[in-house]
Amino acid sequence: MADLQRIAVLGAGSWGTTFAKVLADAGREVTLWARRPEVAEEIRDAHTNSAYLTGVRLPERLTATTDPAAALAGADAVVLAVPSQSLRANLAGWRELLPPGAPLVSLAKGVELGTLKRMSEVVAEVAGVPDEQVVVVSGPNLAREIAQEQPSAAVVACADHDRAVLVQRACSSRYFRPYTNTDVVGCELGGACKNVIALSCGMAVGLGFGTNTVATLITRGLAEMARLGSKLGADPLTFAGLAGVGDLVATCTSALSRNRTFGERLGRGETVAQAQRAAGGQVAEGVMSCSSIRALAGGLGVDMPITDAMYRVCHEGADPRRLGAELLGRQRKHEWS
Repeated sequence: MADLQRIAVLGAGSWGTTFAKVLADAGREVTLWARRPEVAEEIRDAHTNSAYLTGVRLPERLTATTDPAAALAGADAVVLAVPSQSLRANLAGWRELLPPGAPLVSLAKGVELGTLKRMSEVVAEVAGVPDEQVVVVSGPNLAREIAQEQPSAAVVACADHDRAVLVQRACSSRYFRPYTNTDVVGCELGGACKNVIALSCGMAVGLGFGTNTVATLITRGLAEMARLGSKLGADPLTFAGLAGVGDLVATCTSALSRNRTFGERLGRGETVAQAQRAAGGQVAEGVMSCSSIRALAGGLGVDMPITDAMYRVCHEGADPRRLGAELLGRQRKHEWS
């Protein structure tokens, strides 16, 4: 397979713009599709995206458009950088424009409501391509830190190792180090579940609890995602890596994490609607993912008490403090049972 030189990134939010910057800094020609004309114009003419990455200068070789056909024309690879719950609808509109055979790279982290499909499954189904054509990027990737060129790493996962290597090569830069993996299931579950656990960690901070509590939630959250992954055939080692514990720690501990911040507001007594307004109208991915992950786990008979607690807070109006007491009062058992 030839190197990927021209890449389309569909979605100009913080992570989509940041990953486009990584690709451009790695020497690729990148066209970013933005939904809003003013965002595309600013990226193209001023080389900034102040709506999502204030103060970050974007590379000259990175351009932008609101025309998906123009972005996709001649692309060697396509990066999908839209939210998980809107991926299906967006991709359906782009399907006929996708370059045949091009790797489809998913940045979305979540499990689709209703279908309970992982994002790579949604991409393969809607685009009508084999699983081996879909690539997943995951890891401890807080967009602003990477946009500021702070050293970071990620996992590029694909059932086709050679295709993963192509994407790895395309996004390798002096500050961004990608590793390959063929465990797409584990990488995607880690990326989806960590958002829910980050909600719980933020909630604990909002309730006034400290490091011991947060560390406990991170560790027991890791156990939850590993149980679910094991049931679905994931490699247990994946959860000890960048797409597992790496992403989990970053999302659960950083003030830059939307999910952690959202959870902190809930812990301080705000409703989901109030927290959403405070976040500029954006709902953290974990709020929606806790519903689909809970349903997925329930259908498989997998015990995920933290995920269940977050669902009850976000969708049933349960009191976070009361649920904390319930989690501590659960039946005692062996750590790995």
